[in-house]
Amino acid sequence: MFALDKARGLAVALGVLLMPQQVHASPDQDRATVAALDTEYQAAVERNDAEGMARILHPNMILVIGRGDVFTREDILQSARDEEFVYEHQVEEPGTQTVRLYGDDTAIVTALLWLKGTGPNGPFDRRLWFSDTYVRTPEGWRYAFGQASINLPPPQ
Repeated sequence: MFALDKARGLAVALGVLLMPQQVHASPDQDRATVAALDTEYQAAVERNDAEGMARILHPNMILVIGRGDVFTREDILQSARDEEFVYEHQVEEPGTQTVRLYGDDTAIVTALLWLKGTGPNGPFDRRLWFSDTYVRTPEGWRYAFGQASINLPPPQ
């Protein structure tokens, strides 16, 4: 009986030691990771790189834009595959990006985005504010929810 209890104890100890441990980075590292990921996402959108976008987007991602339309992950990826928009610019204005952490597993990126290109309704050149919410998953940080303002008026 003692040998059986000892073997069970050893098995439990080994199981605990071999279990994957989720190690969190420091808050500064998390902010840097999410900032880089969001910049990478904007570049993928600019190139209509659906594969690059898909790698960053959460499976249940949605985007709500200023006029009230809601787009799913698949809507966004299909638009990129179809090259519905051809971008000359899809970039965050320098110095406007801020990443805020909320607990260990949620980050919100805000920035001023410059969009210039051609779409189904012709050429466009606009600036808007966005908030992108990232969540930590077992696969890493993923972009789960986005909200974009309406086009801002031209600077005075």
